[in-house]
Order: sequence, then structure tokens, then C-alpha cells
Amino acid sequence: MVTQQLNGLPDRSDDGSLHSSPDDADLTRADSLAREIFSDVANKWAFLIIEALGEGTLRFSEVRGAVEGISHKMLTQNLRMLERNGLVERTVHPTVPPRVDYTLTAPGRGLRETVDGMCAWTKRHLGHIEASRHRFDT
Repeated sequence: MVTQQLNGLPDRSDDGSLHSSPDDADLTRADSLAREIFSDVANKWAFLIIEALGEGTLRFSEVRGAVEGISHKMLTQNLRMLERNGLVERTVHPTVPPRVDYTLTAPGRGLRETVDGMCAWTKRHLGHIEASRHRFDT
């Protein structure tokens, strides 16, 4: 459970019952928020957008060009979700036509480091993963 990872094991009294602490509500909120964020960003488009924006600030069309195969609608939905979660910052420049730039926030850059770590892990274990999949599929 995510809460146990955030807080360690729950406190128990001598009789084995759980202690309630003032931090329990905060832990419950953190657990709920973690689940929502994991659900939001655990899709291929979000990871690819985060990776593209890791190179710097991009306009919408540049993000779309960097994320091969994404539709206009999916890019819009994912950028909005990433912005809502505070991972991407959207800047509208008052020009005609309006120019909109997207950039990763500090938490977004932190998430990109995690994504990069997952990619590195995949590369390190590629042979094992492919062999396991082959054995399983045959």
C-alpha cells in the first residue's frame, strides 16, 4: 500500500490495535493523491510528452512533432492533465496569433529523472525481458 511506503508500518498499541495520529488524515490524502497521479501519468503519451519537454520549452506543434503518433486531441488532453498536476507549465504569449509554450516544472523534471531511470532499467534488462516474454508466449 502506498501509505505504508510513505509512512512505514502503522503504529500499534500493546494490544495490537492501530493508533490514530494527527498525521493519519495527511497520510490518507497523500495516498489518495499518489494513486490519482500514478493513474494520470502512467500512460505512454504522458511519459513521451515528459521526455520531449525534458529537452526544453516547446510549442504545441513542436511537442506533437516530438511525440510520434499522438493525435491533436490526445496531446491536448495529456498536456492539460500534466498542467493540472503541476508537472507542466503553460505560457500564453499575447501575440497574434497567440503563441503557447510548454515547459516542465521542477516536479516535472523530477518525474523525468524517474522516467529516465525506468528507461535505463529496461535497457539493462532488455535481454532478460525479451527471453522471458518469448518463453511465456511459446
